[in-house]
Amino acid sequence: MGQLPVTFANSHKINDKNHVALPTLSILPVFRLYYRAWPLLLLVTGLWLSSSAPAWAQRKPKVPAPAGVPGLSAPAGADRPSAVGADTTRGRRPLAAAADTSRTGDSLRVSARPKGDIETTIKYSAKDSIRFEVQEKVARLYNKSNIDYGDMELKAQRITVDYSKNLLTAEGAADTTGKVLGKPVFKDGGGTYTAGRINYNFKTKRGKIAEAVTQQGEGYLHAETIKKNELNEIFGRNGRYTTCNLENPHFFINATKMKVIPKEKVVTGPFNMVIGDIPTPLGFLFGYFPTPGKSRASGLLFPTFGQTSDRGFALRNGGYYWVVNDNVGVRLTGDIYSGVGNSFGGYNLMAETQYLKRYSYNGLFNFSYSSRPPDIILPSPSVNTNLEYRKPRSARTLWVNWSHTPTPRPGGGRFSASVAAGSPDFNRQNSYDPRRYLAAAFNSTIQYSKTIRNSPVNYNVQLTQSQTTNGIMTFTLPSLTVGVARQNPYEWFGLAPQGRFYEQFSISYDLQARNELSNQVTARTLPNGLPLLGGTNEGSVIPVRFSNLRPFLRNARNGMQHNFQISLGSYPVLKHIILQPSVRYQQYWFGQRLTYSYNDVARAIRIDTVRGLNVVSEIAGGLSLSTNVYGTLVRKGTHKIQAIRHKITPNISYSYSPDYTQRSSLNWVNPVLGDLANSQGQPYNVRDARTGRILNPVSFSRYNNSLYSVPNGIRASLISFSVDNQVEMKVRNNNDTTGTTPFNKVSLIDGLSLGTTYNLVADSLNLAPLNMSFHTQVARKLSVTANASFYFYQRDSTGREINRFLFDQPNRRLARLNNANLSLTYQFNPSQGKKKSVVKRDVAPTNILGSPNQINPYEEYVDFDIPWELNSSFQLNYTDPGPIPTRRNYIRPRPISSASLQLNGSVKLTPNFRFGYTTSYDFISKRPVAPNLDFYRDLHCWQISGYWAPFGEFRGYGVTISAKSSLLQDLKLNRNRSFWNR
Repeated sequence: MGQLPVTFANSHKINDKNHVALPTLSILPVFRLYYRAWPLLLLVTGLWLSSSAPAWAQRKPKVPAPAGVPGLSAPAGADRPSAVGADTTRGRRPLAAAADTSRTGDSLRVSARPKGDIETTIKYSAKDSIRFEVQEKVARLYNKSNIDYGDMELKAQRITVDYSKNLLTAEGAADTTGKVLGKPVFKDGGGTYTAGRINYNFKTKRGKIAEAVTQQGEGYLHAETIKKNELNEIFGRNGRYTTCNLENPHFFINATKMKVIPKEKVVTGPFNMVIGDIPTPLGFLFGYFPTPGKSRASGLLFPTFGQTSDRGFALRNGGYYWVVNDNVGVRLTGDIYSGVGNSFGGYNLMAETQYLKRYSYNGLFNFSYSSRPPDIILPSPSVNTNLEYRKPRSARTLWVNWSHTPTPRPGGGRFSASVAAGSPDFNRQNSYDPRRYLAAAFNSTIQYSKTIRNSPVNYNVQLTQSQTTNGIMTFTLPSLTVGVARQNPYEWFGLAPQGRFYEQFSISYDLQARNELSNQVTARTLPNGLPLLGGTNEGSVIPVRFSNLRPFLRNARNGMQHNFQISLGSYPVLKHIILQPSVRYQQYWFGQRLTYSYNDVARAIRIDTVRGLNVVSEIAGGLSLSTNVYGTLVRKGTHKIQAIRHKITPNISYSYSPDYTQRSSLNWVNPVLGDLANSQGQPYNVRDARTGRILNPVSFSRYNNSLYSVPNGIRASLISFSVDNQVEMKVRNNNDTTGTTPFNKVSLIDGLSLGTTYNLVADSLNLAPLNMSFHTQVARKLSVTANASFYFYQRDSTGREINRFLFDQPNRRLARLNNANLSLTYQFNPSQGKKKSVVKRDVAPTNILGSPNQINPYEEYVDFDIPWELNSSFQLNYTDPGPIPTRRNYIRPRPISSASLQLNGSVKLTPNFRFGYTTSYDFISKRPVAPNLDFYRDLHCWQISGYWAPFGEFRGYGVTISAKSSLLQDLKLNRNRSFWNR
């Protein structure tokens, strides 16, 4: 790489054939003369040396310097003359006035030159050659030339540098076919320019560019001629501004005059839109297009125009975007509607804040408020195609969304949030998304969790909220969970393990505490229909308002649960069976309890709530026996299937819990209820004089409707049986050529579980239902899950079970299917489709004999590569309808309660065209539910998308043609027809 220095006084080296340095102007003639006349000079020099005496022979003795001459001193020991009477003429300089004018000066001496116009080093190169015209101070570079001067870089086929005028000129060159090669590409602080010809003054940093193309932000500026000043501002004439990156853009904004301030804005005079080289009347008196250098910048958000049938004309999503700092951005937008008739259409307000701190967290907070006309009508969520209508409960609704996601850090706490809450009718009135529109409930969670370092303790704090579309809200403020990992007590005392049985003992602990508030008040009833003083048969909902804070807090529930799980180790029995005993201790803390009393006057039971700390304890123990049994079928030879293995895991466990029904601290046991009797006229809690037993007993829990279920059952001694099955297959791998993985393991059944329980101390119905679960995956595409429950006892005419097995009835059978559900999920997403195999030819035939009306002569040469995806799921639920009814006008329920098929996927017809579909079919109602077809077409710098819902609540269609660039996001055409804007 040659370098052109600041001045022309230094010599340069020639590095190679492509990089040449500019020679010095002052000594170049001397070098050329010396190169041509060096023999003559050598001869003259030799003759002169031979005829002259040596220089050291002609040297005179050293003379002491006279005193008084500045810079000279007398020899040591010489007498210095006194100042008085001294010769004043000896200190003069006689040669200063009589200088020898015949002696010439040193011709090689270079005088100081003034600083030139070039401020830094110019680096240049060319593939072909570099020609220097020294007298004119012009350098010419040919073929793939390059100039690098500070922050300026220029590449072109030909470049001319005029140092006398500080001017660069660059242009391309046409080849033999007329194609221009090496068009100039110019880079500086203002951007990159591609042009037909460039003139640039590297002193003033001004330039003139013909046939220029430059990128400004997301857009491209084409101009017949542009001028650039030292501030990098661009002034264009006959310009085109577009977001299409092609040389001949599909569309552009045509303007006679343009001004560009890089990384800030583009301003034009009168302009019009040109689409496909066809001018359109779309335009305005001036144009303003922001081109911020940063990805985020504050500015106005222009609204879009629309129309709805219920609210009239609309301006949507207009507002302001504010960049608070590098981490926070705020978007404030709104909608306004003209209304229909004499009523105002209302308005919507939205505030969205997005924040991000790198390597720490990111989140999004959105607040929406809507004010609609109070007399509008809304469609019901009915599945049928006939629309039903209802009026909204509130004309003013709001909604809050907040998501906060932290970046995982080892050893640190984790704070996260997922909030979706607001008015029950908000999504029904304002959302066009079917998932939100049809959703029956929304849940919100804010939580912080952490594991304490060097400690087995971890904790989690949550704030949760759930709400339904019917206005029921439940808050958990807060929910605390503390856990302690399993500990071995002998380690607490610093004992070394010695293989003793007690060294296997371990204990774990967890704590749960909650404070729950709900605006749903449950019905106040008693079992067996006993009269309750102040009782209600139906629940109620407290409106969520600040004025209802007191009844809202009065309906709160709170409590705490301690759970100690004690493991007594595991011990082998008969070598292959594992025995595991365990003990569980639980304790419940409540802030209130119920007290009961019988009012003789009202002949009803009264319930009072007593505040204070109440502690309830529960202890249970058990043991389990488990083992693994294997059955293997091995095939010898080179079969595809080499072996099949069946793994059976049986488990038998025993648990015991005492009787809690007779504890007065838990229940109001055997109360005297006067003359109250059941439907058969039998009085309650009457003691039999002969046997001493309580006839028709009834008791009431002191912790009814509490936050945690307290032990309130009768004595239980349970034996549980369960069997888990897994089936696997070993298959030969034909694709393995190295021998590293000759076989693959394929799962035939991931799990098939059967389990039931038998109560040893129950007086009837000792055997619990048999529960079955099955799940597997076929070819990694089809997932099958099934669950079922089987009952062993007969039923009476009312459907209630009686203490007689089904095996004892005349038509013997072991069990009865009570309920079942089946779920099938199939997913398929091939990377590419199969290609059609054809004979490869260079040229397709232009005519085929016997086919005068050939439609497509290239048909057999089409390469069918159509990626597609399909997601399908089938859900089926079965419930035993019960015995055949004996009552008249009784409608027996359907055994198949629900059966539906869901399909969704997409087909990529071409690399730029995608077709999608979503539908569901309900086999009970025998009709499709919410079908939707959509498509997307990529038109390079444009895009077209649309949807069609043929019937249902969201029936309609929509087509949108828009520019892909976010800079021209408002340049679009919408055509929608749905319930909202018919």
